[in-house]
Amino acid sequence: MRLVTYSWLAVVIAVACAAIGWLGLAGWMAALVLLASVGMHMAGNAIGTRLCESADCDVHRRQLPQQQPLPAARPTHLERRSSLGRLVPVSAGIGAACGGTVGTASLLAFTASSPAGAVLGGVSSAVMGGLFGFLGASFVEVVRTSLREAVAAERGPNPPPDCVTSPPPPQI
Repeated sequence: MRLVTYSWLAVVIAVACAAIGWLGLAGWMAALVLLASVGMHMAGNAIGTRLCESADCDVHRRQLPQQQPLPAARPTHLERRSSLGRLVPVSAGIGAACGGTVGTASLLAFTASSPAGAVLGGVSSAVMGGLFGFLGASFVEVVRTSLREAVAAERGPNPPPDCVTSPPPPQI
């Protein structure tokens, strides 16, 4: 090994010894778990390399019988990149407003925080409320879109509007 590797090894051992001295038995347990994890990683890598080298590579290179290619499916709405709609930003805004209001009011009413601390906590609550509003609305939008596409796929393809059949003319 190179000198740099030994230097890093010495640093890691020194930090581990400091952690063991500071944490006591928990430090020893953490060091053992870390050492076991590194050892298992190295063993798994070595075993995987040996298995890969000893594998019969001809099996993987065999040509499978040619199959007819399937026609390309039309991409679904969820596969295309599109906007989630107007519901998502509105819900995120409502969630942010509700979260900020409830967070600020809770900090002022139930704790002995200063007004500046309550405002800072309210901003944090607004961020969390906006995040939850966004997540909830985007989940609802994705579920709604996928259900709409599933129902449309169950109904089958609709005939084009120009192919509407008219009743036969009356016979005289």
